[in-house]
Amino acid sequence: MRTTACPVIHFELPYRDAARVSAFYEAVFGWQLQPLGAEMGHYILATTASEDSTQPQALRGSINGGLYPLMPDAPLQQPSVVLGVSDVHQAMARVTSSGGQVLGDPMTIPGVGDYVVFVDPEGNRLSMLQPLAG
Repeated sequence: MRTTACPVIHFELPYRDAARVSAFYEAVFGWQLQPLGAEMGHYILATTASEDSTQPQALRGSINGGLYPLMPDAPLQQPSVVLGVSDVHQAMARVTSSGGQVLGDPMTIPGVGDYVVFVDPEGNRLSMLQPLAG
């Protein structure tokens, strides 16, 4: 059975200093950064493109991302990509059966969907998100 391709839909970067990292990406790349506060784990939402467009000169296929506080005691605090999946539990099973490792249980992100981190067989940290139906 062939699995439907799961696109890269988001990226994540760890940070040590929220003000410094925000100033850097705003100044260098023009990203719009929105701190989500303590209730969302001090996550900073990064908007790199407003949306795909059919207009000339549009940045097709652009993705947005986020930055999270570096937690030295947590494993694999490195840049990663988020893959969109239609069923997070089925995707978790495919990760495990194909030699990867799922780290924990899916976390529901309010208004977004179900998210879980995994490690591929080469030791790369990635994550997957089952977006809310809508």
